[in-house]
Amino acid sequence: MAALELGLISSAWGDTRVGLEEGMRKAKEIGFDTYDIFEDPLDIDDDTRALIRRTSEELALPIRSCVCVNFGFVDFNPSVQRFALQRAKAYVDQAAYLGARNVLLVIGEYYWDCEVFPADAIWEMALQRTRELGAYAAEHGIEIVVELEPFSQALVKDAHELARFIRDVDLPNVRANADISHLHLAGSSFDDVAVLSGLIGHIHLSDCDGNVHGDLPPGRGATPIKEYLQAVVDTGFSEGTVSIELEYSPDPEAIVAWVEEAYRETAKIMDELGVRSADGSRAGG
Repeated sequence: MAALELGLISSAWGDTRVGLEEGMRKAKEIGFDTYDIFEDPLDIDDDTRALIRRTSEELALPIRSCVCVNFGFVDFNPSVQRFALQRAKAYVDQAAYLGARNVLLVIGEYYWDCEVFPADAIWEMALQRTRELGAYAAEHGIEIVVELEPFSQALVKDAHELARFIRDVDLPNVRANADISHLHLAGSSFDDVAVLSGLIGHIHLSDCDGNVHGDLPPGRGATPIKEYLQAVVDTGFSEGTVSIELEYSPDPEAIVAWVEEAYRETAKIMDELGVRSADGSRAGG
């Protein structure tokens, strides 16, 4: 039986009146079990990191993931490669400081129509940087979870490519992030999700219209969230975190209601599947 936590990614509060600390307190008040941080370690200072950790401990709202978008992993310039890896290692350091389990990594896209650098060469660039990052993360007890991006030029744009990338990296602490709406946008079937068996380390959950990236609260789009979540659980992902990903609310002034709706609808789905952890169910009332 799966026992999954329900978390929120801090990006939900981006470009709204809700600040960093207030967002964490509001998440706890709403009922979330855990929290993911979308803060670039090169853009925040030590005092801000200390605030995040102190607030997390005070609220008993553990940090589970730090989100890192790092297209420099596929840049062919050595100087950019070095910076991209240095920046990614800073995310690992931040995750370790905050007591997180993983760094969520977005690795980038193919470019120049693969005419200047062939697809295999770009893929290898991403593999090399990810292996280096994975080795560094292992020294700090951190996993790297790689995101599926459902766009035409993304390196890992569907379940099969994500599984291939994780297996090519071939490190035990480099795993897959199963993003529910991204699986839908990529056209992955429920059966396709099975190729990720034994590889998943984290889940993102949101809705979309099936055609355009949306990060909507469940029920506002066309994603068969319940069925995808069951398919993910069927891969053997029985303990871990389902993190709600919301971005760019159409009404920033109503962001709290937006997040409350996403929590309520996701908790309902998890309860119907019987996959919410007992502690999480109590926390959410």
